[in-house]
Amino acid sequence: MKLSARNQFAGTVTAVKEGAVNGIVSIDVNGSTVSSTISMSAIHELGLEPGKKAYAVVKATEVMVGRGEHLPLSARNQFPGKVISVEKGAVNSIVRISALGGNTISATISNAAVEDLGLKDGEDVLAVIKATSVMVGIDE
Repeated sequence: MKLSARNQFAGTVTAVKEGAVNGIVSIDVNGSTVSSTISMSAIHELGLEPGKKAYAVVKATEVMVGRGEHLPLSARNQFPGKVISVEKGAVNSIVRISALGGNTISATISNAAVEDLGLKDGEDVLAVIKATSVMVGIDE
């Protein structure tokens, strides 16, 4: 599976909660649960069930960065970690965060947000991702 999305986390499906149109798929990634809200047709087409190997895939632009251990938000995925690097561009920065048991989460956020949050190498941060922003992939 080759994708342009920077964040691709290998794991194992631990639960599938079925709904009328969408379902919530839980994927264990190195001891952390990543939740994804996807269509029931996608769940069936991919054959997602507990024990199946799968990837949680997230574009860097869908990752929010905050300060603190856990924020009172509706976003299901909140992963504490440390900033590995901040690569500044003209308008946006790519912030790399060590989280999910040693995985790197990449976030594309504005330079203004980097400055407002005081982000620099070694800082404790929280990567926040809505479940609807998590795609699920499998190897065929």
